[in-house]
Amino acid sequence: MKVINLGDSNSVIGNIIAQMRDRNVQKDSLRFRSNLKKLGNIFAYELSKTLDYHPKDITTPLATARVNISDSKIVAATILRAGLPLHEGILEIFDKAENAFIAAYRKYDKGDDFHVNIEYCTCPSLAGKVLILADTMLATGASLEVSYRRLLDDGGEPAYTHFVCPISSIYAIEYIQKRFPDNTTLWTAAVDEELTSHSYIVPGLGDAGDLSFGPKL
Repeated sequence: MKVINLGDSNSVIGNIIAQMRDRNVQKDSLRFRSNLKKLGNIFAYELSKTLDYHPKDITTPLATARVNISDSKIVAATILRAGLPLHEGILEIFDKAENAFIAAYRKYDKGDDFHVNIEYCTCPSLAGKVLILADTMLATGASLEVSYRRLLDDGGEPAYTHFVCPISSIYAIEYIQKRFPDNTTLWTAAVDEELTSHSYIVPGLGDAGDLSFGPKL
């Protein structure tokens, strides 16, 4: 598995992440969703460079132009609900992509132990396609792993899978690197060093779902 951290080099991503982390700026849920959507655009553009391309002649009003295009069949998937703005940004770039959605959340047992519960999954065929699975936060890696396995159970084996997770913990990266196959890449923009006893990323940014759509009961 490859790991690509777009935050390793200086770019406007730093400004976006700074706004998302800032406890005062993030009170504006519209701006928070907008920033996630922008990140979806950026990640989609960057990973588009990894797709297969071929030349095609395009007839213009004046002549013929040869352009390299990609016919890769893409399935854009997200883990509800925090990943929805990110998903929307990815779809703006890959506007012909099919879609998959999965509802996965932590269900706490005794103490700080928890398991990942899945209540909903809808997925087209993944066979031979490029799967892009997006979620805003990668804390332990458990939700991403369970969601990925469920999508493959329902949709079949993709040719390649890209995971888009703007904020990741070093713990989760190490966890999924041991469990995911070679034909996968994790795209992130910030890697944080600490998890709390409840497996929240520090410094992180808080609950991305609540910041996007309001608190839940």
